[in-house]
This record gives sequence, structure tokens and C-alpha cells, in this order.
Amino acid sequence: MGILCEDLAEFLGKFDKDVLGALGDLQRRSYSEGLPIISRDVVNFLSLMLSVKPPHNVLEIGCAVGFSASLFAEHLAKNGRVTTIDRYELMTSRAKKNFEMLGITDKIRLIEEDAATALPRLMENGESFDFIFMDCSKGQYVRFFPYVVQLLEDGGIFCTDDIFQGGSLVKDLQEIPRRDRTIHRNMHEFLQMVMAEDALRTVILPIGDGLLVSHKKKVKNG
Repeated sequence: MGILCEDLAEFLGKFDKDVLGALGDLQRRSYSEGLPIISRDVVNFLSLMLSVKPPHNVLEIGCAVGFSASLFAEHLAKNGRVTTIDRYELMTSRAKKNFEMLGITDKIRLIEEDAATALPRLMENGESFDFIFMDCSKGQYVRFFPYVVQLLEDGGIFCTDDIFQGGSLVKDLQEIPRRDRTIHRNMHEFLQMVMAEDALRTVILPIGDGLLVSHKKKVKNG
């Protein structure tokens, strides 16, 4: 759900185009089936950003059916790779079929487990990434963020989708249904942590349901 007024959203939506080819077919099919993939305006923003600076090593937390991982794979630098994490077999089974259909299995490493165990292991293995995208369970953003900061290379970009929670983020906690209050508290804590992180310069963009974009500062030698 976007945050713009309906008329403005409809007007701007006329300029948002689907990606081309088989990936565009997957995009349209996913929207029609109501599958959890990134919105058209977020797709176009990320495509533009990654075209300007193609990443070498991408980490995605939350694969779903593999659309965004496939989008990232299209924008990789030479010999680049996308690592994507998801623990739901219902989603990963579809993602693997989509990777095969798009002919990009050689560019994708799919880790089928909880990010809570996968992220520490990536750190232990000394891995690092120049682009990290997080679009998983919203209540877990605050839990995974400390790992993200460590795994992100100096000069790298970190993006987080759906941070506005359909606009409910601005409401008082007592206005939030009890079943959603933990997510509400955790999202506020996550945003406070990101904004307080000295290693990152962060902006929040009002596209999709809110996109957070952080740049990790390069450490100056000497």
C-alpha cells in the first residue's frame, strides 16, 4: 500500500513500467496472484540505482518467489552473484523454478533457512556484500540489522522495503491492533537504530510502502 493520495499515485503510476522479457512476465504474474514482491516504483528505483553502480556481491534477506533476486541478477557486475535467504519452502520452491526459467541459477545462491542462523554464519565465513536488500518479516528487521552493518562493505548500499507499514507507523501504539503492536514497536526501534548508526548515511523515500536507503561510509586511511 502506498502513502500518496489516490489521484497522485494514479498519475505517477502511469510512468511506472514493468521490466522487459521473461522477468516482466514474472512481475505481472506475481502482481496478479497477489504475491509479496516489490512494487513497480521500487522496482524502477532499484533498477536505476543498480544500473549506475552494478553490484558484485548482493545479499537479499527474504527471497519470496525470487523476483527481486532475479532483478538484482540482471544488474550484476561481471562475475557477480546474488545470495538470497528464505526459510519458507512454499516460496523457495517457486523461486528455484523461476531462477531456472530465467536461466540465472549460476548467478544465485539460495540459502533455505532462517536468516537468524544464516547471517551469523556468513559473518563467521568472512563474507561481505556491496548491496544488501531486506524485505522479510517486518518484526525481524531490528533483529537482523546488526548483522547487516557488519556484512555491508564500506561504500556499500543497504535498502529496506515496506517500512511505513501502510501508514500505520505514525500512529500511537494504542491505536494499533494488539496483534500488530510487536511489529509496530520493532519497526520504530529499527528506524531509531539505523538513524543512530554512525557508519551509515540514511534517507527514507516515500515510494512503495516506504523505502529506506543507507550508504555505508568509507573508512578514511590515516
